[in-house]
Amino acid sequence: MPKLIRVTTVPISLKLLLSGQMKYMKDAGWEVSMVSADGKEINEIERREGCAHHIIPFTRKITPFQDLVCLWKLYNLFKTEKPDIVHSHTPKAGLLSMWAAKLAGVKVRIHTVAGLPYVVAEKQKKSLLIKMEKSTYASATEVWANAESLKEFIIKEGLVEPAKLKVIGHGSSNGVDLKKFNRHSLKENHLVAATMRIMPSDNDFVILAVGRLVKDKGIEELVNAFIGSKLSDRAKLVLLGSFEQDLNPLDQEVVRKIQDHPRIVQIEWTDHVAHYMALADVLVHASHREGFPNVLLEAGAMQVPVICSNIIGNLDIVTNKKTGLVFPVRKTEVLRDALEFAYVKRDYMQSLADNLFEEVTEKYERENMHHLILEEYNKFVPQEKIEMK
Repeated sequence: MPKLIRVTTVPISLKLLLSGQMKYMKDAGWEVSMVSADGKEINEIERREGCAHHIIPFTRKITPFQDLVCLWKLYNLFKTEKPDIVHSHTPKAGLLSMWAAKLAGVKVRIHTVAGLPYVVAEKQKKSLLIKMEKSTYASATEVWANAESLKEFIIKEGLVEPAKLKVIGHGSSNGVDLKKFNRHSLKENHLVAATMRIMPSDNDFVILAVGRLVKDKGIEELVNAFIGSKLSDRAKLVLLGSFEQDLNPLDQEVVRKIQDHPRIVQIEWTDHVAHYMALADVLVHASHREGFPNVLLEAGAMQVPVICSNIIGNLDIVTNKKTGLVFPVRKTEVLRDALEFAYVKRDYMQSLADNLFEEVTEKYERENMHHLILEEYNKFVPQEKIEMK
C-alpha cells in the first residue's frame, strides 16, 4: 500500500481547503496521514477523513528558532514513516516540509501553490518571501499552481523552471462540493439561524463577504464602499469571518465602523456558509491576492451574483459582464459604483450568476478534482503497490 502525507500549516486548512480529499485517497488504496499545527479542528478532521494526524508546532509568522524545531520534527517523521509522497499546502508548511522531505530522501515531493503572500508584502519582507518561495519550489519535485493565471505569473517571475509546474484540471485545490453548496439541500434550522443573525428586513439588499477579516481580503475597501454608497440605508453588509488583528490587521477606524455601523453585521466563522449565501443578493470578493478562491466557486454553485477584484485567481473563475462584475483591485469608488449597479440591475446580475453556475458545475465538481489528483499520485508508484490493500 503506497503512503501519502499531506501537510498544511494549520488544521483548519485540512478541514476547509482539502475537505474529503484524504478520505478519497484512503478509499482508493493509499495509506494517508495528515500533518499540521495543533488546533480545535483535529478531532473532527481525523474522524471525517478517517486518517491519522501528526502535530508539528508550525507558526504562521517568521520564527527562525521554532521553524528549525519544526524542520527537525518533520525530518524525523518522514524518516520514520517513509512516505512515497509528501504533498504540502500553505507557505510555511510548504517550505519546511519540502526541505525535510528532501533531506529524508522522499522521492516525490509536491507543493501546491494557492497564492503568493509576497505580492502584497512590504519591500524588505517581500525579498525574503520571494527567496522562501524559490527555496520551496527548488526542494519540490513538482509544483502545482491551483490556477492557470497563477502558473503564468510564477513563470513570469522566474520562481521555478516551467517543467516542474502544472495545473490540475481547470484549476482549484479541491473543487466545490455540489451537494453541500446546493440551494435544494439546505437545512431549514440553519437557514433560520442565519436569518436571525442577519436580521434583514423584507426590502434589505444583502451584500455578503466570506473570509478572514484582514487587509489583504479587501475588507477596508468594501466597508468604505458600502458606507459611501447610496445603499447604506437600504442594504446590509454581512461579513462572515473572524478578525485576525495579529496578522495583516485592519485599520482600527475600519474595525470601529464594522462594530458600530447599524447596517454592518459581522459573524464569526461557521461551517454553514451555504445558508448565508442563500440569503445574499450579491457576494463581494475584494481580495488583493488569491490563488484560486473557493468562495467564488461556492457562490457560483449557489447561483449568487458575484462582484470581485481583478486579480490572479479571481479572473480564472469570473469573466467581467459574463459571469460576474470585476472591478480594479483597491479601487473603493469603483466598488461602490458596482454595488449600486448590482442593486439596480438585479435581473442582469442574476443572469451573470446563472452563467457562472453553468461553468462551475461543468468544470469544478469536487469528486472529479479528487479523481484527477489521484491519477497524478498513481503515476508515481507501481500499480501492484496500490492494489496491496
